[in-house]
Amino acid sequence: MAANMQKIKLLKLYELLRKETDESHPISRVELCRRLNEMGISSNVRTLSLDIEVMQDNGFEIMSYLKDKEKFYYVPEHELTVPEIKILIDAVQAASFVTEKKTAELVEKVAALGGSHQAELLKENMVCFNTRKHTNESILYTVDGIEDAIIRRKKIAFNYFHLNEKAERVFVTTSTGEKKRYYVEPVALIFNEDNYYLMAYSNRHPERTASYRVDRMDHLEVVEESVLSDEAIAKIDGVAEFTEQAFKMFSGDLEDVVLQFDKSLIGPVFDKFGEDTAMMPINDTTCAATVHV
Repeated sequence: MAANMQKIKLLKLYELLRKETDESHPISRVELCRRLNEMGISSNVRTLSLDIEVMQDNGFEIMSYLKDKEKFYYVPEHELTVPEIKILIDAVQAASFVTEKKTAELVEKVAALGGSHQAELLKENMVCFNTRKHTNESILYTVDGIEDAIIRRKKIAFNYFHLNEKAERVFVTTSTGEKKRYYVEPVALIFNEDNYYLMAYSNRHPERTASYRVDRMDHLEVVEESVLSDEAIAKIDGVAEFTEQAFKMFSGDLEDVVLQFDKSLIGPVFDKFGEDTAMMPINDTTCAATVHV
């Protein structure tokens, strides 16, 4: 075990420097030795200095200076600057299609890109956007599957659902009552009006491009034996022109408003006001909801 740890000594040393140091937070040679020894990696002041010299000679930017006869080291820059990481964190916070649980996980990972010291400051200064988060926990796996299919030029298959007035999933079904299985050719993933959409081509409707809400897709799989058609690949050039219209709210005095709408609009109402919005059916085709706008 000890021999194996010695083999990855330089990796662990640089990982420690990259994650926990910067120009304002250097670490002493003595402290570095102590941390490595705690990991089970034998180290002393002399060998540590030689290890860092090897890394510096091979292109690793590790800075050092002498203070009171003690040598200190730090890595001057991280892959992303603090403002860049802040923008990414805010984007994750504001994205409604990322669930509360996934938001917390992503914020932790993105903040860590700035090193441990900056990560704590970034998380302390997070802005609460009061975003209405969706509840589909599998969305990241769906996005991963779609991206994989687009890169490898494969078709995808999935089930699709809407929400009823109780925020329950209602799957699109076939004439026999079974869940309908969609088979489409993915063209692009588009972020629009707080939602993620799949732009897809189907030879059943060659003149137009279909769009699907990614958070409404379920049990997605890549069809391995398939290949994208030339028509689908050609659609990629039209992605920039592909836009969606959404129900908008404008600034003004806050009021309680009762909305009455066709059941086909249940999804858009949940999207705008949150899936905890209380709804009640008026009749077979109409619903009502009281919202604060």
